[in-house]
Amino acid sequence: MKMRPTGVIPPMTTPFTKDGEIDFKLVAPQVDWLIGAGSHGMAAGGSTGEGHTLDHEEYRDLIAATVEAARGRAPVIAGIIVDSTRDAIRRGKLVRDMDVAALQVTPVHYLFKPDEQAMVDHFRRMADETGMPIIIYNVVPWSYLSPALLTRIMTEVPLVVGVKQSAGDLKLLADLMMMAPDKLIYSAVDALMYPSYTLGAHGSIAAILTAAPHASVALWDAVKAGNHPLALELHKKLLTLWNAVIADNLPACTRFAQTLQGLPKTFPRAPMPEASPAQQAAIRSALAGLGVVGAREAAE
Repeated sequence: MKMRPTGVIPPMTTPFTKDGEIDFKLVAPQVDWLIGAGSHGMAAGGSTGEGHTLDHEEYRDLIAATVEAARGRAPVIAGIIVDSTRDAIRRGKLVRDMDVAALQVTPVHYLFKPDEQAMVDHFRRMADETGMPIIIYNVVPWSYLSPALLTRIMTEVPLVVGVKQSAGDLKLLADLMMMAPDKLIYSAVDALMYPSYTLGAHGSIAAILTAAPHASVALWDAVKAGNHPLALELHKKLLTLWNAVIADNLPACTRFAQTLQGLPKTFPRAPMPEASPAQQAAIRSALAGLGVVGAREAAE
């Protein structure tokens, strides 16, 4: 692995037009905004980016545009959300010659759950055939991997270098960090970034970072500096924002938060609905609390 990405790594939204096409010229402004906020990297094609809706060519071109926009200033992680080993390998091969730090890969998740050996074999084949570092994105409720299985996979498949631990359970994150101390463990427990960092998470890859990158970097920096009063204050404000965006249309709410902070307006890909008026009001209020949206905008 050329680098071990750590710190605040926001998962980008994909800039769709109203008719569902990707507006590739809007990738660079988001990359620049995230880097300008102090982000330590970025992920593209993940769940916040509605990566499950992308065809192979769109996926390839999105990752290429992200890498080009980053220009080596911060590592890029490529998300893969598919339902077969064959498709996962194909996507990995599409980007392996780009300057991508790692693949972020969900377990296969539609309807059927592989047994433990099949899951190990899935990630082993991906590693063998792509030759790329892999971060397991442990998020799918009905195909959720235990800390023991995650540790087994990372032990048996050295190119599986870490885990993005999601689904809201901080104890499982703590267990995993104790069981795999030499691996990269990222928190995607959006509501609890502060305790995640104090427990020793190597970083985070989560939608809350994309909705509020400046405050998210400030929280990371505060914990690293031992400034826990500031960290607790930021945690409360970020939790208020998380409570405003967490919904079945989370990517749409996240992109609305970005728009309020100056990024061009983009749209979720159908059939996901845009943020509702009630969601928009709550997001405006939470961003005002963070000081990134003025009182006038919050009242609109």
